[in-house]
Amino acid sequence: MPTTLAATPPDEDTVLLLACARQDPAAFRRLYERQGGLMYGLARRITRNDALAADAVHDALLQVWRRAARFDPARGTAKSWLLALVRYRALDIIARTRREQQDDGTAPEPTDPAPLALDRLQATAEGQRLHRCLDAEEPARRNLVLLAFVEGLTHPEVAARVRQPLGTVKSVIRRVLLRLRDCLGETP
Repeated sequence: MPTTLAATPPDEDTVLLLACARQDPAAFRRLYERQGGLMYGLARRITRNDALAADAVHDALLQVWRRAARFDPARGTAKSWLLALVRYRALDIIARTRREQQDDGTAPEPTDPAPLALDRLQATAEGQRLHRCLDAEEPARRNLVLLAFVEGLTHPEVAARVRQPLGTVKSVIRRVLLRLRDCLGETP
């Protein structure tokens, strides 16, 4: 007699995100309470500016409210989807700010180099697990992921920085992220 595997129940963030797709304001508020700090920390690390980070989170949350129906739990976790949204918003804001500064000839606003969000993440058990998983990667491959997700560089910018073909950079980053997902899925 064939056995079937029971589907794992969705996590709370997935349930909340699916409720946001139905325009549930209470679910949206709860999702923000659960993930807003993490989203801000990522945006802050990428932009290195409090105001720009807040703008990136705001823009990402607007996208969540308007487009939550596009989230597909079969393609990834709610947390990953949220962080991807805020990452892209932060990168867009940086690019737009650079263009505006070039257009009006003003000097860029000084950035705060303090990696507060990264320090806070490393102080958590989850952050320590991530650090161990990253340490297991070959240094050159780990560097590509750090350039993309800690420094906030786009894949083309990473490829230019390390002088490798864009396709290679994209595939290496994808493979490392898949291994990180597997590594972080294990219990410590």
